[in-house]
Amino acid sequence: MIYIADETIERWIKEDVPYIDLTTELLGIGAQKGKISFAARSRTIVCGSEEVSRIFAKFGIETTFCAPSGTPIDAGEKIAEGAGRADALHAAWKVSLNVLEYACGIAERTRKIVENARSQNKNIEVVSTRKGFPGTKEISIKAVVAGGGLPHRLGLSETVLIFDQHRRFLSEDLSGMIGRLKTRSCEKKIIAETENIDEAVALTKAGIDGIQFDKVSEEILRDHVARLRALNPTLLIIAAGGINSENAALYSATGVDAIATSSMYFGKPADIRAYLEPIYNL
Repeated sequence: MIYIADETIERWIKEDVPYIDLTTELLGIGAQKGKISFAARSRTIVCGSEEVSRIFAKFGIETTFCAPSGTPIDAGEKIAEGAGRADALHAAWKVSLNVLEYACGIAERTRKIVENARSQNKNIEVVSTRKGFPGTKEISIKAVVAGGGLPHRLGLSETVLIFDQHRRFLSEDLSGMIGRLKTRSCEKKIIAETENIDEAVALTKAGIDGIQFDKVSEEILRDHVARLRALNPTLLIIAAGGINSENAALYSATGVDAIATSSMYFGKPADIRAYLEPIYNL
């Protein structure tokens, strides 16, 4: 479970309904009873349904159905449904649809990457980078997990990942620092990103825990992995840069332990149908 704070739900609602729903107010339909339902127009992985149920609750809408996040569904299958006053249903409509379409889209793209990668290596992990759009991390990470992936790095405070941008400021070679870094950060793994196999070899010999190769083609990466595994069979090796559902299987076949990608964040939202209708027998 990924907890999304109440203040986030409130912010989503406030962005779309800052004061009143002027259209529903002028039409005078607010007091009528009705129901709202969301269904997939194509195959997808459900995500955000629990948040939609919480949006419903904010408006006094009773949730009558909610498919759990992570559920694979086909076209026409229901995701969520609720019943309540028409003014509440219209206020909850668009924000709920947006949450579902964006979250399900990320979850489905993650699923495709994971499935393609594991067609070559059933033990490989697909991890999402920190390139999500600011302000959307909570629901984005939930969607990645719903699709079968995991977050690579949730923030700068979490892991030790050394980039070339860090090395430019060092006054000594990174290889000579690995022992000290591992002592000071004894609970964390020390990982460095590189495109250079000679640097990767030097770091591996120095005892680094992991190497992340950035933008290295799968043909070259296969040789890099074999060379480093000969030095340290337990070395963590991650492939990153330009990896998506189309080439995930090729990168997985190189023998890396994980694929780090941001491609699940970018693409068309899921196609979700929203339907509102009156209920006359309440």
